[in-house]
Amino acid sequence: MSPRSSKSRQFAWQIAPNLWLSFRYAWAGISYAFRTQRNFRIHTVIASLAVVLGVGLGVSFTELAIVALTCALVMVLELLNTALESVVDLTVQQNYHELAKIAKDCAAGAVLVAAIASILVASLILVPPLFALTLSLFPR
Repeated sequence: MSPRSSKSRQFAWQIAPNLWLSFRYAWAGISYAFRTQRNFRIHTVIASLAVVLGVGLGVSFTELAIVALTCALVMVLELLNTALESVVDLTVQQNYHELAKIAKDCAAGAVLVAAIASILVASLILVPPLFALTLSLFPR
């Protein structure tokens, strides 16, 4: 952690005195994950593409909401995974501990399960209209 960020977070253990500061802390967490976590960036790009594709294909608002929510779930779990990894690393520092490995692996597994489910849901919703569009562009 850089000296600047540790100074700006010196009172982070306290309750934020106002809602604006709470949002700033939350945005700092999202920004940190985006800057430092390759998988969070990948999930962000894929989620954006899925939503744009859904809009472009004209899926219903309900279907689009389902795609967006499943993508958001993956991103939320990736944020929680990053937080858990940070806490575990703080606790064990540079030492190996089997329980730390289990905690990190299980958190990563949760993200993987959600990502697979998200791909399945997006496929079930987006593939049929994509297939129909493809057939309309290349009639027999």
